[in-house]
Amino acid sequence: MYKTQMEAAKKGIITKEMEAVAAKEYHTPEEIRNLVAKGQVAICANRLHKCIEPNGVGSMLRTKINVNLGVSRDCKDYDVEMEKVMAAVNMGAEAIMDLSSHGNTQPFRQKLIAECPAMIGTVPVYDSVIHYQRDLATLTAKDFIDVVRLHAEDGVDFVTLHCGITRKTIEQIKQHKRKMNIVSRGGSLVFAWMSMTGNENPFYEYYDEILDICREYDVTISLGDACRPGCLADASDVCQIEELVRLGELTKRAWAKDVQVMIEGPGHMPLDQIEANMKIQQTICMGAPFYVLGPLVTDIAPGYDHITSAIGGAVAAASGAAFLCYVTPAEHLALPNVDDVKQGIIASKIAAHAADIAKKIPHARDIDDKMADARRTFDWDTQWECAIDPETAKKIRDDRKPEIEESCSMCGKFCAVRSMNKALEDEYIDIL
Repeated sequence: MYKTQMEAAKKGIITKEMEAVAAKEYHTPEEIRNLVAKGQVAICANRLHKCIEPNGVGSMLRTKINVNLGVSRDCKDYDVEMEKVMAAVNMGAEAIMDLSSHGNTQPFRQKLIAECPAMIGTVPVYDSVIHYQRDLATLTAKDFIDVVRLHAEDGVDFVTLHCGITRKTIEQIKQHKRKMNIVSRGGSLVFAWMSMTGNENPFYEYYDEILDICREYDVTISLGDACRPGCLADASDVCQIEELVRLGELTKRAWAKDVQVMIEGPGHMPLDQIEANMKIQQTICMGAPFYVLGPLVTDIAPGYDHITSAIGGAVAAASGAAFLCYVTPAEHLALPNVDDVKQGIIASKIAAHAADIAKKIPHARDIDDKMADARRTFDWDTQWECAIDPETAKKIRDDRKPEIEESCSMCGKFCAVRSMNKALEDEYIDIL
């Protein structure tokens, strides 16, 4: 009857995935169907990913969080990566991207599909060199396309493909003298392959064949931003914007074949440019969900880039971004460990939640109002229930026990809430 969520939506069919998303988002199933038909909401759900708990990605829905994981040559313990996956899911991440770049990646990818209820994404160009165990320059366009097919057959829900750079981009990068050139790992591999072989970008040249694969399995294409800025100086430059224009054209071609699309957005960007970038993307890409890495609002915070990205992510999501890729304290430094992953997720969740309140997403602020009531009444159990990270909150309080249970060790009997409660009840306020 239909192959993709978008095809069903265009035909007026409400799928079980649309119903699940509608229930989570306080929208009617018909509203979700209409948004999917327009391409403004993507439900990334490969037909072969049986254990998935569907989520919708769109600016009018709750802002979603993606967690990047995967092994590398220097850190290759799949058990540790699976521990990170389950921790991420337990903390509320809606998507996991497997960016593994070492060893036999397929068993880990298949394990994710079999066991993880979150959306699973990959970057097939990473896996191409690993899969064939050959140097980049020896791979053919067919080799790259076959790996896209392999990932679709494994059950991956969305694939990042750097389709927007072409041979013209090579000249642009040389002429415009960026400070950081291309910082996208996938984008740099495609750029290098084009430079070494003299051929056009296979993901651009054979885009229609890729669309046929994605349609067959209902894989969402996340159009990668190979020319995303890797430092503040490169933000909003010609390379970034021209690629975005091309991504808008590719979005139309995907929608014509009923393939869902997300657009990937900037990495490093001054705070005052973020809102304008979100609006430009919405215009050029016709409201397709925007998926941003950060953006990081300063270049000088290694070890704290989860904070710089949360600042940018809150502004981006409040201005129209739908999907935040988390950034950890290890960004630019190392593969994140379990604690880095936790800190990255918490920072991104705070950014997403702050943006959802600003966008007036239905019921987004309910939990904040519940927390305020609990603080006024010194209901600590409810405060832990509302806290985004109750374990850390409880540990801090337990480590610094107050003189009186109802207050905290910062204020003690000087606590404003305690004084006001007593004053409004006409009670005596004892301070000393």
